[in-house]
Amino acid sequence: MKTLKTIIFSLAALAVTSCDFLDKEPTKLAPEGFFNNANEVSSFLTSVYAPLASQNFYGNDYWHMTGTDDLAHYGGGRNAWSQGAIACNNANSSSPSFSNLWVTLYSGIDRACVLLENIDKVSEISDALREQYRSEARFMRAFYYFTLVQGWGDVPFRTSSTTSVTGLSIPRTDKETIYDFIITEMSECANGLLSAADLSYKPGRISKSTAWGILARVYLFRAGEHFRDKATGDQTKIQEYFKQASIYAQKVMGEGHALAENYWDVFIDICSNQYNTTANESIWECEFAGNYTNEVRAEGRIGNMIGIKCPDNSGNATLLDKLDPGYGYAYVWCTPKLYELYVANGDLERMNWNIAPFEYTGTANKGVTGRSFDYGKIAEVKAQYWGHRNTYEYGAEDKEKTQAAALEDYSHACGKYRREYELYGAKKNKNYTSINFPLLRYSDVLLMVAEAENEVNAAPTTLAYNCLNMVRERAGIAPLANLDKDSFRQAVKDERAMELCFEYTRRYDLIRWGEYVSNMNALAPRAAQGAGGNWKSGANYGIPNFFKITDTYNYFPIPDTEMSVNNAITENNPGW
Repeated sequence: MKTLKTIIFSLAALAVTSCDFLDKEPTKLAPEGFFNNANEVSSFLTSVYAPLASQNFYGNDYWHMTGTDDLAHYGGGRNAWSQGAIACNNANSSSPSFSNLWVTLYSGIDRACVLLENIDKVSEISDALREQYRSEARFMRAFYYFTLVQGWGDVPFRTSSTTSVTGLSIPRTDKETIYDFIITEMSECANGLLSAADLSYKPGRISKSTAWGILARVYLFRAGEHFRDKATGDQTKIQEYFKQASIYAQKVMGEGHALAENYWDVFIDICSNQYNTTANESIWECEFAGNYTNEVRAEGRIGNMIGIKCPDNSGNATLLDKLDPGYGYAYVWCTPKLYELYVANGDLERMNWNIAPFEYTGTANKGVTGRSFDYGKIAEVKAQYWGHRNTYEYGAEDKEKTQAAALEDYSHACGKYRREYELYGAKKNKNYTSINFPLLRYSDVLLMVAEAENEVNAAPTTLAYNCLNMVRERAGIAPLANLDKDSFRQAVKDERAMELCFEYTRRYDLIRWGEYVSNMNALAPRAAQGAGGNWKSGANYGIPNFFKITDTYNYFPIPDTEMSVNNAITENNPGW
């Protein structure tokens, strides 16, 4: 089903080549001679997309940096990540995840530059296709820069490819200059992109909807940039950023997108290699493919590192399907804050999908025999997605925890990405999956409109209410009305929490709202209470310390590996 295989294309070898393979000191890159026709440009464009699915980015490690927040924590009865991570509050400038992501993002930028510098040399390509490919490369380059700015703030900035291994020490450019570039690129390139309808609403490729939706996200983050610098901010500019966020998000609303009938529909699609089977909700996904059994390496760890806990049945090749739903380490768990937010809003549908209501039971390499449900969850789930689209029904082997046990622990594994939908009739790899990761959904766009409209107009407008309530009504909870600006703002924040948890957006939402450090710190005392705070595992494995972050964490550290070779960077981010 994957229309754009995010394979690390062999052209990555262009990163360091010379005229003579045996040259001891390569000094030039050699892309010339490759861009001869449309097929070769298309292949190279695939390599521009490829960093998204890298193990250093959405393929695995990004959750260590952005996947935990006040709703999701590193847990599952495990000691802190030994190599240092934001998720465990033990990161440092030598933590490999930072240097690996840094290199991966700049690799994507460089590949985009190579394509843009060479595409006009290609004669065997139509003007329309040339403009489409150019626009996709421009967007991806801007997106990689946005990811850098979100993480690091001021970063080295260039818009030409690397043509020599000398002269690579580049100083950091003010993030405001890079924001201006990102906004110009994303707004202009949309003109040359295909519409989502032209792409049959298959979200693996960049569409106009993608460009406009991500641009709205850029404007919202820029509107709150001053918080992490503890600055007042230019209120005139901030209002303009909110206005532009609303304008671009509203453009997406005219592109034929809609919310899926059920909240879980879009995630069952994502887990089962399907696209938008009930509505055109998914706008952009990071694509993965395969099961780690052939020469193509396009798999990720979604559903494995962040997924439901399951016994390891990888050692028995005869165990398939319901006997081996797919191994899950279950590193990412909800906090009681998310659990209680769902309860307070009567939101059982999203709660029982996003927060795993069960764990698989059975013996390793002998097969799964049932599920251990939280108290009262069997009846709830049976009224929701039980038996929906080939999910496994265990029946007699299922059991429930006691009410007392449920009250002790409101923390459970992320249930959003479920490997049981992944493959049928074939052995699943223990660690690698073909489950895509959602980068932009229509519900996110609606909530961006609601938030921006409220800020621009100093009160929620009819449009703001309509957008917010569409998301709530799909979840089966009551619409909101008669709120003032502050109350509506909080309602949007809560709605984003319930709708978008475990999609790596919350940490950056908290940063742009100026609430990251305070919201995290507030959870530390409760984690230390253990079962007395409805967080049985909270007192163990250093979990209280995961939330005792400082303002330092508003930025990532410039990696030691970069500072050791880039003489133009002499200071790290504050606190690092």
